[in-house]
Amino acid sequence: MSNPVAELLDRADAARAAGRGDEAARLYDTAITSCREAGDLAGWTRAALGAASVYTFGTRCAERTAEPELLADCLDAALAARWGPDDLAARDELAARLDEVAAHVTDPDTRLRAHLWGLQVACETLALPTIHRHMRALERLGEESPRARFFAASRRLMLDLLRGRTDTAEHLIAMATTASERAALPDAWMVVEAMKGYAALHRGDAGRCASIAAECETFALAEGATAVAAEAAFLWVGAGRLDRARTVVHLFHGRVLDELPRDVNWLLTLQCLLEAALAVDDRDIVANAAGLLTPYAGRAVINAGAVMFHGLTDDTLARAAAVLGDLDTAARLRAQALTAYERLGATWWQQRLLAWTPPTPAPVTRGARVHLHPAADGLWLIGPEPAAVPVRALRGYTYLRELLRRPGRPVSCLDLVTEGQPSVEQPAVGETLDRQALQAYRQRLRDLEDDLAQAEDWSDAGRIETLSAERDALLHELTAAVGLGGRPRTSGSSGERARIAATKAISAAIARISTLDEPLGHHLRTTVHTGTQCSYQPGPGDDTQWILTAES
Repeated sequence: MSNPVAELLDRADAARAAGRGDEAARLYDTAITSCREAGDLAGWTRAALGAASVYTFGTRCAERTAEPELLADCLDAALAARWGPDDLAARDELAARLDEVAAHVTDPDTRLRAHLWGLQVACETLALPTIHRHMRALERLGEESPRARFFAASRRLMLDLLRGRTDTAEHLIAMATTASERAALPDAWMVVEAMKGYAALHRGDAGRCASIAAECETFALAEGATAVAAEAAFLWVGAGRLDRARTVVHLFHGRVLDELPRDVNWLLTLQCLLEAALAVDDRDIVANAAGLLTPYAGRAVINAGAVMFHGLTDDTLARAAAVLGDLDTAARLRAQALTAYERLGATWWQQRLLAWTPPTPAPVTRGARVHLHPAADGLWLIGPEPAAVPVRALRGYTYLRELLRRPGRPVSCLDLVTEGQPSVEQPAVGETLDRQALQAYRQRLRDLEDDLAQAEDWSDAGRIETLSAERDALLHELTAAVGLGGRPRTSGSSGERARIAATKAISAAIARISTLDEPLGHHLRTTVHTGTQCSYQPGPGDDTQWILTAES
């Protein structure tokens, strides 16, 4: 015998999956009414949660549900479905409604979820009074249960570090660790490790920071955790290990950033990666990440669930703008970030940004005539008139000249290296390491971590050094052999070979030009962008006259 309500809900689910939100909403509404009249709690719950997933805001669910507990679940589900960077306004509205509903609920777990959502959104919107209200509420709940105490301790450390306090770190880490063990929280160890790592970063404890960075990197490679990889790169910078940071940043070359899902970790990944790319001067990643982040200027970046504060996008975007040559934007964003940090009392972040100032623009003569073209005897004439000098030819000069011919227009790296001649783009020839070898490498890494822990327990310095060297070598091989997501990296595609060739040649050419004329080299470093698409992007008002062919 058929079940009309079940069939109705199946039709609603199918409409939702097909993207017909309005139809699904009507079907869920009908099911809610039927289930309420029949006292079918299971069907009612399924219909209410379905309704929450298709409404921008769950008002209809509120209208048709008289139970605060059920409405709170509905709102929680709606919030979980709106974690993306573009959903902040909806999160803000939903979190406020959940806060209001949870005030009438006695269940401590429901109130805990409401306050965690409230704290997360308050941090994202920089609403200081709301931040403090939810934090205090979490601490009161922590007096009742170890689960709530874990969340209260970890979020209190987030706020303390935001305000430059590190003296509470050890106490709060110990409290969170004990509480998580008593509450049997399976994933709490990741939060505790983050607490340790960021406390070390803010204290300037390079050794501890490096240890946590290594753990993050290993986990990211083994599990394909993109956000953790970006955090590892940032922590390596904090540890002063720019070599390790550069290795992790390299994983994000190609189309990785463009293909990141815009989910809960999107802003976090870009913010941490941009921090690391700025530190290691990876200009391809700086340009790509900054371009993606620019529409989100003025946003606070918070690890999901308010685990950690990662600064303001204005902060990283200011430094990226300076690297990319837009010094006016850099100064404006820096001022905005400093004002927000001052209001938040974010002293560590404020002091770090105060220590950095946008560079002074290199002197540029307006309307200068600058030579960059072949001359006699296989040489090139390079530099501003009348000081241009003949230099030995480099392949990168040819690529630069093609970009200078087309200011503001992207040029495929493949077109550059083939000089515009027709070519067939060949696919990758195979995986750098086969999957069996990758599995063996990862298993050996896990074994090494266990052996290192034992060696550290026994204070065996010689064995620690040997094991660490082997681990570092394996990690180097893995980072070269796999991309994000844990997938084996392929090699040999013509597009990838062209990108590498063009980037190296242009970098070498600009470096050589800098030795001849530093202002000219600085201009090219900040206006020429390389990657799969290369371009020359002069700033507004730049009226440099490029002489790209020999004058007769």
